[in-house]
Amino acid sequence: MDKQTTFGFILIGLVLIVWMWMQTPPPQQTRPALVDSIYKAEPQLKERPPHEPQMRVAPTTTAGDSLGRFFAHLASGDERVIIIRTDLYTAEVTTKGALIRKWELNEYKTWDQRQTQLVDFDKGGDFSLLFTSSDGKLVNTRYLYFKCDLPNWTTITLTGDQTYAIGLNLLIDGGRKITKRFVFQNGAYSFVSDIVFDNVQDIVSNYEYQVIWENGIRYAERNSVDESQSAIGFAFSGGEVIEVDATNENEPVERDINGATDWVATRNRYFAIAMMSADRKGQGAYLKGVHVPQPDKGAREIYSLALKTPLRQPVDSARFTVFLGPLDFNIVKSYGHNLDQIMSLGPAWIIRPIAEYVLIPLFQFLHLLIPNYGFVIIVFSIIIKLALHPLSKTSMKSMKKMQALQPLMNEIREKYKDDPQKMNQQVMNLYKEYGVNPAAGCLPMLLQMPILFALYSVFMSSIELRHAHFIWWIQDLSIPDVVFTLPFVLPLFGISGVSGLAFAMGITMFIQQKMTVTDPRQAAMVWVMPIMMTLLFNGFPSGLNLYYFVFNILSIGQQVWVNKTHDAEPLKKVDKKARKGGIMARLSKNLPKMK
Repeated sequence: MDKQTTFGFILIGLVLIVWMWMQTPPPQQTRPALVDSIYKAEPQLKERPPHEPQMRVAPTTTAGDSLGRFFAHLASGDERVIIIRTDLYTAEVTTKGALIRKWELNEYKTWDQRQTQLVDFDKGGDFSLLFTSSDGKLVNTRYLYFKCDLPNWTTITLTGDQTYAIGLNLLIDGGRKITKRFVFQNGAYSFVSDIVFDNVQDIVSNYEYQVIWENGIRYAERNSVDESQSAIGFAFSGGEVIEVDATNENEPVERDINGATDWVATRNRYFAIAMMSADRKGQGAYLKGVHVPQPDKGAREIYSLALKTPLRQPVDSARFTVFLGPLDFNIVKSYGHNLDQIMSLGPAWIIRPIAEYVLIPLFQFLHLLIPNYGFVIIVFSIIIKLALHPLSKTSMKSMKKMQALQPLMNEIREKYKDDPQKMNQQVMNLYKEYGVNPAAGCLPMLLQMPILFALYSVFMSSIELRHAHFIWWIQDLSIPDVVFTLPFVLPLFGISGVSGLAFAMGITMFIQQKMTVTDPRQAAMVWVMPIMMTLLFNGFPSGLNLYYFVFNILSIGQQVWVNKTHDAEPLKKVDKKARKGGIMARLSKNLPKMK
């Protein structure tokens, strides 16, 4: 390889680093359809837990002033909590604000083995209404007490395809009220809510209200900085995804959106919350994100969401579907309306299609046959290597020819050392004469890069690999496999722990470089690329490093085979007629001649 090729390798590495920095980015499970008929499950009365006393809030002058004459009397009342248990989650609905105050997933644990709770319980819950009253007060229903016929701490347990509906009413005066009806169905990571404004058109101004989710989504992973890199707020409006990303501390980001809006959502690394307009009444959205520092140099990004909804009729209703669950591609995609756009699968022009239509289906198919995802990745590496074998073989043969040409190239360089232009011309003629493409050695690497980026996206966001054990020290394929921790932090790369698989990958890359780089002037490349890639990949998921390690092992074996079968081949010049005019000239011979 000459200096230009060396520079190309370095440039590829730099592009890879910049791209990754900018991104730092089972059998099909379908969502059961909600039915109109509601299963009348027998409520189970449960004693109020001793650690959660029944709350009663007395009205204050401040509450009266802030809520105005229509809603001040609703700022006090008895709070009742209704518990919903399904196969997938346990939820709690409170009459204070008619909020979802808990949503614990049954099948997923946090990094410290607690149940994953998606709702910010400390803030009282979420999913409230916001509007301006006709007396000029900004009213948030999270501070108002709704009425419910069910006793406090009623527990509803759903099985099979059962559903259950809970109605909560905000009784204003004179028969005017606001109703929030929740419909839960077993087997779905969501609920449906019907919101009805009954004869309140003279109380709510601007003919509009907002359905809001104020406190984002709770984190569940150990490294809050990494989780914040995946956190983002979304809206799907006008047929396109709109994002807000609060990456900087003390720099909130906001976006006010007008026009038909299907949904708003927020996510962290593996879970998401989305509010969807089930009857397409959304007329805009509001997104806000803040970056909040956490203890021990941690960080958290909190995204507030709002769907703007018109209020036109004396009795006006709107239906919303609220998803609170894992970022499982099949589950998220089953909700339609392009909700799968919240999955971080890379740029849509090439990376995302590879991830969505090749990697994810192939991974799911292999996992049907192989229960351990580590071995799935190994088999996947073999499949990719077989698919790229023809290109890799051509590349290796071309590099062997390049090595054989080194003596002739050295003679040219020595002969024309005082005339660089002439020297380059003669070297190019030498390539043509022997049919060698100096860029052929880089082609498989370039073709692999989209696959590598797609794998990175899948491994960083696929919940299937979360807490997926492989062997020995590799306990989680979605995070780096740290074998020991350094007593210091490596500057620039921020490395404090050493990944075993990244180190092993670097060694295999060094062996590859040693086998292919024979030009003494390129000796530095033998060390530079493996060291740089090891440092870069040290913070990547162990699943990605496992793939690259296995791929390198296979490439080494392929290189040994090519060396063994082609070392004895003599260097031959290409027939002048075969190379004359290039491929276009050869193709033109087959075209019919004009008469």
